[in-house]
Amino acid sequence: MKPVSGAILLATASLLSILPAAAQTPAAAPATATVDPAPMIDTWPGPFDGVPQWDKVTPAMFPAAFEQGMAEARAMFAKVRDNPEAPTFANTIEAPAKMTGALSRVFPVWGVYTSNLASPEVQKIAREWSPKLSAFSTELSLDPKMFARVKTLYDKRQTLGLNAQQMRLLERSYRDYVTSGALLNEAQKTEIKRINGELSVAFTEFSRRVLADEETAILIDNEADLAGLPDSFKASLAEEAKARGAAGKWAIKNTRSSMQPFLMYATNRALREKVYNAYINRGDNGGATDTNAIIANILKLRQERAKVLGFKTHAHYRMDDTMAETPENATKLMMSVWPAAVGRVRQEVADMQALADAEAAAGKGPKIKIEGWDYRFYAEKVRKAKYDLDESEVKPYLELNNMVNAMFYAAGRLYDLEFKENTGTIPVFQADVRTFEVKRLGKTVGVFYLDNFARAGKRSGAWATSYRSRSGLRGDTIVLASNNNNFTKGGGGEPTLISIDDASTLFHEFGHALHSLLGNVYYPGLAGTPRDFVEYPSQVNENWLLTPDVLNRFAKHYKTGEVIPAALVEKIEKASTFNQGFDTVEYLSSAIVDMQLHNRETPVTDPDAFERDTLASLGMPKEIVMRHRLPQFNHLFSSDAYSAGYYSYLWSETMDADTWAAFEGAGNVWDKATADKFRTILLETGNETDRKEAYKAFRGRDPDVNALFKRRGFPTGN
Repeated sequence: MKPVSGAILLATASLLSILPAAAQTPAAAPATATVDPAPMIDTWPGPFDGVPQWDKVTPAMFPAAFEQGMAEARAMFAKVRDNPEAPTFANTIEAPAKMTGALSRVFPVWGVYTSNLASPEVQKIAREWSPKLSAFSTELSLDPKMFARVKTLYDKRQTLGLNAQQMRLLERSYRDYVTSGALLNEAQKTEIKRINGELSVAFTEFSRRVLADEETAILIDNEADLAGLPDSFKASLAEEAKARGAAGKWAIKNTRSSMQPFLMYATNRALREKVYNAYINRGDNGGATDTNAIIANILKLRQERAKVLGFKTHAHYRMDDTMAETPENATKLMMSVWPAAVGRVRQEVADMQALADAEAAAGKGPKIKIEGWDYRFYAEKVRKAKYDLDESEVKPYLELNNMVNAMFYAAGRLYDLEFKENTGTIPVFQADVRTFEVKRLGKTVGVFYLDNFARAGKRSGAWATSYRSRSGLRGDTIVLASNNNNFTKGGGGEPTLISIDDASTLFHEFGHALHSLLGNVYYPGLAGTPRDFVEYPSQVNENWLLTPDVLNRFAKHYKTGEVIPAALVEKIEKASTFNQGFDTVEYLSSAIVDMQLHNRETPVTDPDAFERDTLASLGMPKEIVMRHRLPQFNHLFSSDAYSAGYYSYLWSETMDADTWAAFEGAGNVWDKATADKFRTILLETGNETDRKEAYKAFRGRDPDVNALFKRRGFPTGN
């Protein structure tokens, strides 16, 4: 399971996408001097029907770009709203959907600057402009005259002769207006505007503080303290120190990409503890970067908004348009998995403790009790003892460029996609970004941007975005898709070697890109899927990583070129359910706490205490901490996107495991008929049909949760 920060949706900001929802889009700084924003707002020039002009845009352009973009959007909005003709589907729903103004180009660029290039200048712009953009979005979504036009159509929708897609779009447009507050009185609308504005400020500040903590590092003077670390990882730590002006030392940055391998390999237990505590306490240090008060304010504002909009809780508000439908349904799924996951953790800890005790008795290690900073370290020892498998034995065969070629190979075989590198021929936002022209059956269908490496100003985690999506109505045929990872670049000019976990992340994010590249909807308003469907295509795509065809072609030793030995692959397969207790509990605790945090009418005022008490009531194993503790939980508090929605990874994985069972049941996981069915029913169709019904059309039934239990090695009960 690979939760990601911010997964696939980045606002394209067409007029239609602005109208119904009070978007929580971050924003920019005051225009103290006139800066020509033309490279940012003008129609993109160049090949592929135009591409972002990353080499010409600067942060200083954002204020003017926002001002001009909003003015243009208001004018387009007014043209539709004030049309003297009676409302029709064409002049009220289709007309704005065809309009692609400056903001449809500015927002994708802004998203990259706030996520990948968040310099102090960009952060300053965000603090200034977040409330302005929120107010603008809310203004349009609550406009009574526009809503009246939509409501007129909605009320007589059965007499309009609409096809199924048009009916779905009209009903969803009306629903979006209503859930944004269009039926409220003026006093209530004023409240919604205030709340949305205050939330946008809080989201931006939360992100800034977490990023500040993530950009700190622990400096190491003595190489002996790095005992146990692979040479390639030590070299990357040396490069990080050098970049910080501390040449000759080693810097462990406070991000998952540095923390995880350090805790896995470092023999220095005291230093493991120090790195572990620094990481899990991001945003929770009581100083200028502490986020607890911000979280409490966000929770208060969210519940206020839910009440004004007529929802019992924020969780009910956010789940109004999801596959799960209610907090209770999502909770039922999570709690069906939780006991088995905790039980597996107990076994894992017992195995680790026994090994540590044996080492201590033999004088080969300290006498300890397994703690959080020991889990990854001793899990590797147990893996070695049980399966004769050492993660460091596998990494030399997982060179990053080879794994990129592997994911392209799988996409070609399954979906007839071809990726041809064209790095250097179109602008990119950072020198390490690679680009690829994407063809399907000989026709160019997209451009793929790949940003793989961690750097200052880039938020942690991994995510996918689209700068432009396909739409039949608009005539947009070439998708601009992007993947963003945080791998630690190989030091000293050495190739970048990644773990199986990192390789899974690579395939996961690419699954989001494939969803974008294959999407083929007519109306852009039906492109975005429910939150608990979004992660499904990406999680399905992870499955092909460890197939023999992929490993035999692309898992080659970075020095010798030797294909990964069959015996080593067999070990990997046998160990496939190893440590699933840890992985599941680490994730699922975060998802359960998220839901309990938001499925309540009285907002939490002390996030730390709530987290601690909730985990205690769940029987959270003390040797594990939530994957994302509340003070650093960007999924929940940098926007509304995953709030009361972190369960969606489990919901999606239930469908994913059942889908993989379909491929396996075909007798060949590369079965073209199954891949074509998956593509045409689920990947290409966006939200043109109800996603539950679409899944039934693909599988012939609802997903079977037992497939998930089998995958994770948990008892299925049958």
